[in-house]
Parts: sequence; C-alpha cells; structure tokens
Amino acid sequence: MSQQITFETELRTLLKTGKVILGSRKTIKALKSGKLKAIVIASTLRTDIRSDIIHYAKLSGIPVYEYQGSGWNLGTLTAKPFMVSTIGVEELGDSKIMEVGKSIT
Repeated sequence: MSQQITFETELRTLLKTGKVILGSRKTIKALKSGKLKAIVIASTLRTDIRSDIIHYAKLSGIPVYEYQGSGWNLGTLTAKPFMVSTIGVEELGDSKIMEVGKSIT
C-alpha cells in the first residue's frame, strides 16, 4: 500500500528538513535578492502583497505555490501560534514540494 503524497505532506517535510523564511516582508526581500527556490502563499494572502510576490517571482523565474488553507492554517502547519501568510523556500531539504505542487507563476 503506497502512501499518497500530498502538497501538505511535502510542506511538512520541507519545514522539517529544509530552510524557510516565514512572513511576506522577509520573503519579498529574499526574493528580490535571489535567495529563494520557491514560495508558498496562503490562499487568504492580501491581494496587493500577492501581486507583488507573483510579479517578482515571475521576473526571477521562481515558482509560487498556493496553499489552499488560510494564513491561520499555514501558521498551525508551521507550528507557530500566529498567522503565516507566506513561506519563502531557501533549501528544499527532502521535500518534493516542487513536484507535487502546481505553480501559479
């Protein structure tokens, strides 16, 4: 019996084994300096911030993945007691998130 690989499962693996930046300000700063391999945004991310991230990601050729839950769900997934709307991925670790996720950029 094979275990189904989901975006959420790979996101958990990424958080355990990879290197990430939490928060939209830090993510945009790292994105502009070319330090990211991918970005995960919550489906409830503010439209203006979402537009900025997608714009800079397209310029840099970096994939952006939308997590179908809210910022609160993403915060829970990252084991933080606050909302997390954006995750910047510096190192993928053992995660296959880029294989299972559908990029919106």
